[in-house]
Amino acid sequence: MRIIAGQYRSRQLKGTPPAGLRPTSDKLRETLFNILGPAVDGSIFLDACAGMGGVGIEAISRGAESVCFVDTSRKATAIIRENLATLRIDNGFRILEMELRKALQVFEREGNAFDIAFLDPPYDREDLYTMALESFSTGPLLKDEGRLVMEHSKRQDPPEIAGFLRRYRLLTQGDSCLSFYRKDK
Repeated sequence: MRIIAGQYRSRQLKGTPPAGLRPTSDKLRETLFNILGPAVDGSIFLDACAGMGGVGIEAISRGAESVCFVDTSRKATAIIRENLATLRIDNGFRILEMELRKALQVFEREGNAFDIAFLDPPYDREDLYTMALESFSTGPLLKDEGRLVMEHSKRQDPPEIAGFLRRYRLLTQGDSCLSFYRKDK
């Protein structure tokens, strides 16, 4: 995996994905950030089910003000820490090694809201997709102009509308899809 653009462009990320981890491909990550464009610069960004942290590190490289990484795997969070250290990134991030549900509760309790929230649960964990969509669509975790992006299998079909969120774009690339949500006005 490599960083595609920004301050750390072309730098390689280290580490072997832990068993069962499916990192977001460079091509899909590039597409994601091309769509998000300048909204990343200065944003409060969430990389949930972060795996090796490629999406969040790309957001840092492209100027995100702050990135929160969430993953349950100790090995995955160690790889994120190693990659951040290798790039000499020592601030502007937070790593939570815990279940997504618990992390979202922590964020809500602390009053954190995100400009961009990217979620990439294991494709077979439909319960995580449902829980996360419900949390973001009914709670204060997303800023008014914020965006929720979920990576999922093309065999899944998340709802068009959830609470106050509406899917405004669906992009398919190979077996993966990105569903983009924002508050319905």
